[in-house]
Amino acid sequence: MTERYVRDLQEVDETQVGVVGGKGAHLGGLSGIEGIRVPGGFCVTTDAFRRIMAEAPSIDDRLDQLSRLNPDDREAIRTLSAQIRRTIEGVAIPGDLAAAITRALAQLGEQAAYAVRSSATAEDLPTASFAGQQDTYLNVVGPAAILQHVSRCWASLFTERAVTYRQRNGIDHRTVHMAVVVQQMVFPHAAGILFTADPVTGNRKVATVDAGFGLGEALVSGLVNPDVFKVRDGEVVAKSIAAKQRAVHALPDGGTQEVAIDSQRQERPTLTDAQVVRLVQLGRRIEAHFGRPQDIEWCLADEGFHIVQSRPITTLFPVPETGDQDNHVYVSVGHQQMMTDPMKPLGFSMWQLTAMVPMHEAGGRLFVDVTRRLASPASRAGLLDVMGRGDPLVRDALETVLDRDDDFVPSLPDAGPGRPPAGGASAQIETDPAIVTELIERSQASIADLERDIRTKTGPALFDFLLEAFEEHKRVLSDPLSHQAIMAGMEATWWLNDRLREWLGEKNAADTLTLSVPDNVTSEMGLALLDVADVIRPQPEVVAFLQGVEDEGFLEELAKLAGGTEARDAIEAYLDRYGMRCVGEIDITRPRWRERPTTLVPVILDNVRNFEPGAAERRFEEGRQKARKKEQDVLSRLRALPDGDQKADEAKRMIDRVRTFIGYREYPKYGIVSRYFVYKQALLAEAERLVQANVLPAKEDIFYLTFHELHDVVRSNQVDDQLIQQRKDAFRSYHALTPPRVLTSDGEAVTGAYRRDDVPAGALTGLPVSAGTIEGRARVILDMAEADLEAGDILVTTFTDPSWSPLFVGIAGLVTEVGGLMTHGAVIAREYGLPAVVGVEQATRLIRDGQRIRVHGTDGYIEILP
Repeated sequence: MTERYVRDLQEVDETQVGVVGGKGAHLGGLSGIEGIRVPGGFCVTTDAFRRIMAEAPSIDDRLDQLSRLNPDDREAIRTLSAQIRRTIEGVAIPGDLAAAITRALAQLGEQAAYAVRSSATAEDLPTASFAGQQDTYLNVVGPAAILQHVSRCWASLFTERAVTYRQRNGIDHRTVHMAVVVQQMVFPHAAGILFTADPVTGNRKVATVDAGFGLGEALVSGLVNPDVFKVRDGEVVAKSIAAKQRAVHALPDGGTQEVAIDSQRQERPTLTDAQVVRLVQLGRRIEAHFGRPQDIEWCLADEGFHIVQSRPITTLFPVPETGDQDNHVYVSVGHQQMMTDPMKPLGFSMWQLTAMVPMHEAGGRLFVDVTRRLASPASRAGLLDVMGRGDPLVRDALETVLDRDDDFVPSLPDAGPGRPPAGGASAQIETDPAIVTELIERSQASIADLERDIRTKTGPALFDFLLEAFEEHKRVLSDPLSHQAIMAGMEATWWLNDRLREWLGEKNAADTLTLSVPDNVTSEMGLALLDVADVIRPQPEVVAFLQGVEDEGFLEELAKLAGGTEARDAIEAYLDRYGMRCVGEIDITRPRWRERPTTLVPVILDNVRNFEPGAAERRFEEGRQKARKKEQDVLSRLRALPDGDQKADEAKRMIDRVRTFIGYREYPKYGIVSRYFVYKQALLAEAERLVQANVLPAKEDIFYLTFHELHDVVRSNQVDDQLIQQRKDAFRSYHALTPPRVLTSDGEAVTGAYRRDDVPAGALTGLPVSAGTIEGRARVILDMAEADLEAGDILVTTFTDPSWSPLFVGIAGLVTEVGGLMTHGAVIAREYGLPAVVGVEQATRLIRDGQRIRVHGTDGYIEILP
C-alpha cells in the first residue's frame, strides 16, 4: 500500500501530527477553515521517513552516540549530525515510494513550481514551536529536483541546531519523525508574518503584521526590516514603514534570488490599512479554529491572501481563566514570595488552599486579582503604597495600566465591605519582646499538634483531616497579633529611613540599625551552618569524604569515619531544625534538605574553607556592636538639631521597636514551611500506598495532580495516566516562560520601570535594600547546589528565598533579578550587613560570571567594572 506514503493536504487535520508532522497537520487544519486559502499540495508521511531510516546504514549506532553527547559539546554534535545527514541523503528513495510522490505531483502539475518543507512530529506544538529548526526549499521545479529536496528535508531533522534544541529539552531523537510538505508555490508581490497576539507585550487583543515585498524569506532571514502594523478592534492603531531595499523573488527555472527594490518603492507601505485589517480578520478566524494565538505566514498574490503556515505562539504567558469577559489586573505572587519558577499542580493548589486571599494559576505561577482594589480610590492608594515600598516595578506597572485612557480598570465608589486597605491597620502594640516569644511558642505548639494528630490518618480520612488543618494553618497566619508584630517592624523601618533622611540627610539608616536583631530564624539558619562547619573542620577524613559525596544516604556512612559521628550528629541536629527548607519552598513538591541533604554539602565545605572557628558568634556580635554604635551616632547627631531631644527620643523609641519586631518578619514563613513538610510526608506515604496498589507507577506522580484530584484518586483508586503526562509536558514548557510582575486579562505582561535619573550611564538599575558599597567578583549562580564561593564574592542570582541564607554568610554583596524591600533576601542582607540591590532586570544575563562589579546598595545600582 504505497498510499500510506502520501496524503493530500485536504485529507489531514491537526489531529494527525504523528502522520504528517506539525506543519503538515496545521496546514491540513487550515485547509478546512472556511474562507482561508491554502496553496494545494500533499504530505509525504512519517511512514516514508521511517522506511528511509530503516535502510540507512549504521544509523542506529550514530543515534546512540548522539544521545550520549553533552548539549554543550558543539563540535561533536556538528560532526556527528553532519554524518547522519549525509547518510540519510545518500539513501536511494525506493521505487514504490518515489512513484507515490511523482503520482501526487502529476495530479497537481508536474512542471509547476513547489515549496518543499520539513514537517517534524515535534514542531508547531502548543508547548514547543521548534521554529526554524528544519529546512524549507522554495520554487523547486520537476520531479527529480523535488525527490532530491524531500531527501534533504528528511536529513534536516539532524541539523546541528535541531539536535541541540532536542538535547536541551530532553527530547529523544528516536521519538521525532519527519514528514515533508510539497505545496504549490505562490509568487507574491508581498509576504510576511501575522501574530494574532502582540509577541512583545503578550496583549491578545493587539495583532501585529510584519510585511515586506516579494517572498517572505527576506523577512524570515533578516535580509530586510519589515513594515510593522498593529491592529486593535478592527483598526490600525500603529504602524512603522521601513526602507525595504531588497526582496527575494522566484526564478523562472527554479530557485530564488535577491533583488534590489526600486528607490521610489522602498518606503512605500507594503499593504494598505484596509488590507492589513482584512488579513487580521483572517487571522482571528484561524486563531478561533486552533483555540490559541497563532504565528501565521501569509503571502499576497493578485487574487488575495494565501496562508502558508500557522503555528501556536509558544512564548506568550498564559492568562488566568476566569469564565467572564471582564477586565482583570493580576499581580504575581512569585515576585512577592521570591519564587518565580513554575510550580507543579500539587504545589500551587496547596498554596491556593492555605493562602489568605484567592489566587489564580497561569503558566504554573500564581497571581492575585487586584482589579477591585485598583478600582476604588481609597483602596487603590493603600495598594500602590504597599506595592511601591516592596517593589517599585510592580507599582509602576500598575500605574501604567491605570494611566491609560482606555478605562481598562473602571472606577468604583469603594472596594466593598470587609477588606481593609492594603497593608492592614497600623500596628498599635507595645514594644515588648515577650510578644514575639509568645507568637513563636503559639506557632510551635500548633505544629506539634499537627504532627501528633496526622500520624494516624490515612486514605480519604487524611484528606478530610488536611482540609481542617488548612483552616488552622490560615488561622495561625491571620492571627491579628502576628500581623501587628510584622507591621510594627516594617513601619518602624520605614519611619527611621524617612525621618533620618529628612533630619540627617542619611539614606537607608535602618539597614545598619537592624544588624544582628534577635529572633530572626532565617539569619540564625545561616549562622548555625557555620557552627556545623566548626565541628567538621578539624576532621580531615570527614572533609575528604564530604568532597566526594553524591549519594543521599551519606549521613549513615559518616559514622564509620574518625570524627564522623560528631559530624553526622551536627548535620542531623541542623536538619531537625531547618530540614524542611529548600529552594522554592512555597512549592510543596520541591525536595527539602531533609530529603536531599547533599544540597547542603557544598555550602558546609565553603564554610570549612572560608571561615575560622567561632565565626557565627563573632559575626553576630560584630553586627550587634555596629548597630549599637550607629544608634549612639544617630542619637547624638539628632540631639544637636533644633528640637533635638524630642527627635532623639522618638528615634530611640523606633530603634527599640524595629529591633524588637523586625526579626519576627521571617518567622511566619518558617511556620508555613514547617507545616508544609508535615503535609508532604503524609501525602507521600499515601502515594507509596498507591504505588503498592499499582494505581501509580511512581509516587512523585502525585505532584502533577491538584490536591482535590489526588483526593479523588485516593477515594477511587483510579488515575488518568494521560492527564499526568499532559501535566508533565506542560510543566516542562512553563520553564521557558518569564512570569510578569503584572498581567492583564488581555494577556499583556506589564513590567514597570524605575523612572530614575540618578544612575550613571551604563549602570544596571535596581532597588536599594541594604546599604553600603562593595566591589568584587560576580558569581552568577542559578542553583544553590552549584555554589562555589570565595570570601569577597558577590552573589548574582534570579531570586533568593530563605534557603539561600546559608550562602549569605560567605559573600560580600548580593544582586537579584526579583525582590523587594521586605522580601527575605533583603531582610537577611541587612541582617548580615551585605550591600544588596534587588529587582535588577536580567541581572544574570547582563552580568557575566567572574566579572568585577561594584554594588551600590545605598543608591540601588550596579556598575560593571573593566
